[in-house]
Amino acid sequence: MIKNRDTRLTLLLLVPVLLVLVAYVLYPSLRTLLESFNNESGVNLRNYQDFFTQESKTNLEALWNSVYISLLSVIVSALVGIPLAFIFNRYEFPGRSFFSTVAIMPIVLPSLVGVMAFMFLYGETGLIPNAIKDLLGLEEVPFKIGGVSGILVVHAYTMYVYFYMMVASAINKIDPSLEEAAYNLGASRTRVFWKVTFPLLTPAIVGASLLVFMISMASFSAPFLLAGGYRVLSLQIYFSKINGDMEVAATQSVILSIVSIGFLLFMRWYQNRKDYRMASKGIGAHRSEVNNPVLKWMLVFSGIIGVVILLLPHFTILLLSLVPDGTWTWQTYPSVFNFENYHLLFQDPEIFKPLKNSLLLSFIATAGNLIFGVLTSYVLVKRKFIGKSFVDILVMIPWALPATVIGMNLIFAFNEPNVFSFGNILVGTFWILPLAYFIRHIPLVVRSTNAVLEQLDDSIEEASRSLGAKWFYTFRKVILPIIMPGVLAGTLLAFVESVGEFPTSVLLYTISNRPISIEIMNQLRMFNMGQAAAYGMIQIGLIALVLFISNKFFGVKAEQSLS
Repeated sequence: MIKNRDTRLTLLLLVPVLLVLVAYVLYPSLRTLLESFNNESGVNLRNYQDFFTQESKTNLEALWNSVYISLLSVIVSALVGIPLAFIFNRYEFPGRSFFSTVAIMPIVLPSLVGVMAFMFLYGETGLIPNAIKDLLGLEEVPFKIGGVSGILVVHAYTMYVYFYMMVASAINKIDPSLEEAAYNLGASRTRVFWKVTFPLLTPAIVGASLLVFMISMASFSAPFLLAGGYRVLSLQIYFSKINGDMEVAATQSVILSIVSIGFLLFMRWYQNRKDYRMASKGIGAHRSEVNNPVLKWMLVFSGIIGVVILLLPHFTILLLSLVPDGTWTWQTYPSVFNFENYHLLFQDPEIFKPLKNSLLLSFIATAGNLIFGVLTSYVLVKRKFIGKSFVDILVMIPWALPATVIGMNLIFAFNEPNVFSFGNILVGTFWILPLAYFIRHIPLVVRSTNAVLEQLDDSIEEASRSLGAKWFYTFRKVILPIIMPGVLAGTLLAFVESVGEFPTSVLLYTISNRPISIEIMNQLRMFNMGQAAAYGMIQIGLIALVLFISNKFFGVKAEQSLS
């Protein structure tokens, strides 16, 4: 009797989960795959043959550039993030706590806003190159960012945070007695690092590498604004779409997906070759006091320089947001500052509309992520059924696919009426963007909720049920309060990502539902730098507020959201 009741409950919970995943994850992906086989001569492999054999080699060049930049982004981000994680979590020196907090500041910069800040700071007309030129009396600026180097600089600044956070979390979980035992046996510092410490950090490094590679492969903002003719596959998909070459865009999307998923599988295989768990349960990691005064103040000085470099993009956006449009034209530096851009933003309904759209779109998508993510996570972790691995794969597909691919998937799936769109065409409507944000961020909520549900003893739920409580009452009153920190970790991160989402938005937006990121791009095209920066500051403020609330009131830190 109880077994039958549990089976019915599992089916009742599983059916809506499967319907959503099949309708909005699997079906759109299959539609894009089928579209890639279509061309003027029928259904065949012509598009793929053209991709790899075209005389211009444009697509192959874009594919190689995407992989090349992504691999370099992983290396450069690791070279910055891993040493910082060691310095701030292994050594104690004046200002360490403040410096470690500032080290995660790039996370509050949405991708488009971050690229915009670097253009204003280090571009050909940027503040820093021109300031150096004037100070030294040079005829030309000494440097400017752009092309591959510009993309890598932006990627390193925005993505080293993933290495820093994940490696720092892993360092704090290492039992110091393991390293001490190795030292006592005569091992050198180098040998202890490579034989003891590094293997224990491998899962974190692999996870960060995977995250950075996937984000870099999907990178759109930096190549879009800084590439200067340098082709990457995410941009090629966009150009094919706006040129009406939909079959080519589908083919490019499929190939970009294959590369991303292939790297995911390779890194998973590499990580699973060995067991990296600790057998002991020692005390947490401790920090060593830096006693050498020269080294101590060198670290402090380096920290101050790092703080300035890290906060310059934020201050640049703030500064430019105070420059009224039309007052900075031929001048090297802005000279007029006031709050006109913010006044217009909150007084003019047309200028305020993108902000309202972003908040509404993100709220709708995140509410869906919250409900669906918790339900899906509970089904995957606490219920037993055939095909669980298949459901888990469907959940992770949006995480493995670049944002541009998800946008194209939705275009192919919902540009005509079907049963999953309830007989409506969704492309070109308000609802296509919240649907895209929802799909894109499903894994964030599911993964973070999985982490806390897996630690929840089944006996807690069984005790409540044995006392006569219905399943829904038990879930609402017992389970949900316990798992809420993990749920909020993913939900708040999903909201933050939705507010700053650009690649899917640029493929799917309409004039009526354009979010902040699209309006920033439009203002940049019209050379309204001040208004674009004001929108950017609103985005930064919203993201910072969400992260502050999550940490202050719910104890959810950014590191937990990424774990």
